[in-house]
Amino acid sequence: MRRLLPALVLLMMLLPAGAQAAGPQDRYVVSGDVLVAKGETVGDLVVLDGNIVVRGAVRGDIVAINGDVTLRGTVSGDLVTIGKRATLGRRARVGGDVKWVQDRPVLAPGAVVSGKVKRFDAGSFGTPGIEVAIGFWVIVTISFLLGGLLLLLLAPGLFEGVVRSARASRGGAIIAGILLFILLPILAVVLLVTVVGTPLGIGLLLALGPIYAIAYIASAMVLGRRVVKTGGRAAAFLAGLVILRVIALIPFLGGLITLLATIFGLGVLFVALRHARTV
Repeated sequence: MRRLLPALVLLMMLLPAGAQAAGPQDRYVVSGDVLVAKGETVGDLVVLDGNIVVRGAVRGDIVAINGDVTLRGTVSGDLVTIGKRATLGRRARVGGDVKWVQDRPVLAPGAVVSGKVKRFDAGSFGTPGIEVAIGFWVIVTISFLLGGLLLLLLAPGLFEGVVRSARASRGGAIIAGILLFILLPILAVVLLVTVVGTPLGIGLLLALGPIYAIAYIASAMVLGRRVVKTGGRAAAFLAGLVILRVIALIPFLGGLITLLATIFGLGVLFVALRHARTV
């Protein structure tokens, strides 16, 4: 299992969503369902977002971050499901363990597991919760990547706007970001306790997640442009996002930088929008 961790970490950086990489036999898929047909043999099989059906043979491990696994063939190593459920048919064979996080596996009569069938715990692989943490990190990173690229496509002026605002009013952006980060949830709660404002309060609470995500993306754009001073907007954004997401892997510091990036991004967006309205 431990040799799969670098692949999980690098997967987002190397592949776009929907793509897959293959070594001699290994298959690493970001998004999409995977079928290992009868008579087919693969090495390690890692799917971040998609269902897996195995009728053939997997000579390594299976790791499913967010998807169901249906096993009717053989797995020489471990079978790990983090988001959903594994179902083992009567001819399924697992040479290692079957480990799960969310939904307990279903084993048909006749299915054979040479190791243990157990819920994933903090010490399952020797490093506390690292597989769960890495899986979550990859999913979040892919979400930011797709969200940022979509914003660049739909609102190309946003990139230059936030970069220009960060340069012109960095202090103002920081103050505005702190105030917005504190006041937006308070405003949502206040609206919830009023009869007329309840729908607005619910809407604001639901919008906080996307707002914070866009703010984080805005900080990645600003950081990326400081690193990549010339070149396209997409290249600069990707550079900034990679830096922020690699830092996010560092215990404590990663969480702190993520918080600060979100706050700063909120302020930069506010300043950029304010400037756009006055132009």
